Amino acid sequence: MSLHALLSASSSHRWLACPPSARLCESFEDKGSEYASEGTDAHTLCEYKLRKALGENVKDPTENLEFYDSEMERCAEDYAAYVLELVEKVRAVCLDPVVLVEQRLDYSRFVESGFGTGDCVVIGDGTLHVVDYKHGKGVEVSAERNPQMMCYALGALELFDGIYDIDTVTMTIFQPRRENVSVFTMTKADLYSWAENILAPTAKLAYAGEGEFSAGEHCRFCKAKAICRKRAEYNLELARYDFQPPSLLEDDEVAAILGKAGELAAWVEDVREYALRLAVSGKEWPGWKLVEGRSNRRYTDETAVTQTVVKAGLDPYEHKVLGITAMEKMLGKGRFDELLGGLTFKPQGKPTLVPESDKRPAINTAKTDFEEI
Repeated sequence: MSLHALLSASSSHRWLACPPSARLCESFEDKGSEYASEGTDAHTLCEYKLRKALGENVKDPTENLEFYDSEMERCAEDYAAYVLELVEKVRAVCLDPVVLVEQRLDYSRFVESGFGTGDCVVIGDGTLHVVDYKHGKGVEVSAERNPQMMCYALGALELFDGIYDIDTVTMTIFQPRRENVSVFTMTKADLYSWAENILAPTAKLAYAGEGEFSAGEHCRFCKAKAICRKRAEYNLELARYDFQPPSLLEDDEVAAILGKAGELAAWVEDVREYALRLAVSGKEWPGWKLVEGRSNRRYTDETAVTQTVVKAGLDPYEHKVLGITAMEKMLGKGRFDELLGGLTFKPQGKPTLVPESDKRPAINTAKTDFEEI
């Protein structure tokens, strides 16, 4: 495994919170995923769209992208348009801004063998801009004190701080599938202070496999999450509530359980998948056995089935209107809005409890409605 993979910027959120997890993850195979492959395709398309928009002579990679679709096309177009708008804003105060696409950024002064690739770096009039594209739609990513972005910014400063008079750093997460554009600005002095006082000493611990294990939200993408004892202890703390009926719990106990419920469910599923994978490989777990799961009947040849039913004088097909996503993909967004914009609506969502940090506004309850009256 490469040193870059050990203390990568993309995994910095995890190893900064749990330094020994970096070395622990070395013993686990990096299997990748369809989501990662889709993200790679999206970044390739974004790079092409942006370079083309900047006037470079580049080859269209679309035919080689496994996950290319109309949504990815729109996302890449929107990303390129956003960066161009940013460049124009910088050009209004700086006649000749620096614009770098897919730039290698080395921050090894603070992290052993630390380097990564910045999607876009723009420099002009004392401000360094670092823009990162995120294709995922599962988790909204914030730029606020985002360690990956801060590492990238440090790498950009290593290249340009001695050439340009930079005093401010602005970091942007562009995540179109979540309609999320998150921007965070800090002074260069504050960034260097974080690098020297937090990043560098923690990276030194992580590289040596030292420090304290710590469980939390950062466990989500940890390769060792299914067998980590610290994560198990963290989730098993719920056992101290002795599985009391909810009505017998104190308010602060209910709030504490809500805060861990999602992570607890994810941990249980991780352990289940880990145990199943090893059982299939031959491992036996005390009190458990591997059996064949339930299955449903399937046709051996759908074409033959269709022909047989048609010959019998019957219709073998199920007819229903395409779903909104499939319909929009077939028609294209503009055509969809033109033809069906007035025939769609968004019903009110089901009430959901979320942490106070969630950006969505609180809804009125029967109690608040009564108080307003």
